[in-house]
Amino acid sequence: MSKSLRGFKWLVGTAVGVSLLGACGAPVEGETSQPEAAEQAQGALTATVSVAKASMAASETVTVQVTLTNTSSTPVSIQKWEAPGEGLNEGRLSVLRDGESVAYTGAHYKRVLGRPEDIITIAPGQSISGPVVVSDAYDLSQTGTYAIRYELEARSSVTALSSNEVSLFIEGRRNSRDEAQAMGQVTGQSLAYSGACTASEQTSISTAFNSAKTYSTNSLTYLNGTPSATTRFTTWFGTYSTTNWGTIKTHFSKIKTAFDSAAVVVDCSCNESGTYAYVYSNAPYKIYVCGAFWSAPNTGTDSRAGTLVHEMSHFTVVAGTGDNAYGQTAAKALAKSNPTKARANADSHEYFTENTPSLP
Repeated sequence: MSKSLRGFKWLVGTAVGVSLLGACGAPVEGETSQPEAAEQAQGALTATVSVAKASMAASETVTVQVTLTNTSSTPVSIQKWEAPGEGLNEGRLSVLRDGESVAYTGAHYKRVLGRPEDIITIAPGQSISGPVVVSDAYDLSQTGTYAIRYELEARSSVTALSSNEVSLFIEGRRNSRDEAQAMGQVTGQSLAYSGACTASEQTSISTAFNSAKTYSTNSLTYLNGTPSATTRFTTWFGTYSTTNWGTIKTHFSKIKTAFDSAAVVVDCSCNESGTYAYVYSNAPYKIYVCGAFWSAPNTGTDSRAGTLVHEMSHFTVVAGTGDNAYGQTAAKALAKSNPTKARANADSHEYFTENTPSLP
């Protein structure tokens, strides 16, 4: 059977929204609604969200429509995974239930940057619009009123953007991956394979796995040293304090323990050339490696070993990191602009552990 990108769907794009419910917070049966034009301009792009229904039953897929409009006089480019109808929503959605944040349960990816085919350019005055499926991307297990909006962080070509926040009454439902994502238990160390990994691929994975163990061991040894504002720490994690140092030390302690003693499964079914690997954070310890993984070096910047550390850090039972910035340049900038997010960023952990070029 040929390899396929199982589960690698553009689950959720960017933002969502709906019209508000009645005054009592309960949905009106059979009523169709549209939000008012509540675009919030945050620079060159504006975002609008809409939905045809004010409530969703447990049997229904929660899907909304998102529109991005370029209000500037120059083209604006975004990654395809930031675009409605195209990409995933990791880091793009704010989802609250009755005022409390809900967990993101979709996939976390390590992606290849700089590919022209991954760029979507929005011309001046142009709008792009598409559906966004929210189901299975966030924890919708509890019935309640959900407030959802689209967010895009600032970078060199795009100003920070936040859409209108709108409400949707959602009946609680099980995540379709619940049974497959039962929380893993730390057991005797093992490395297993799935997704028809070839013998050659298994050899590459095993070598990378052992190098990842070495990376995590060396990182923890470094962090067990005297806490201080070292260049290496501040480059990737920003502001130094003993508390911040302790946070990263705890992360690498858990990463090392996972590599040393968890039952890790590496799946080879993903052949997406623009992706190194992905995981579901609440499904330890299964790592899906993709097309870019095989062409990466075993160690060094954006390596196979570093990728495994990156993905291991995503698991909730390990460090629970997200993808707040991709690539060394963006990760360094994040450490300066938002150290809190840097300490919760998977690529920041990868570049710290790869330490190329070497920093003291």
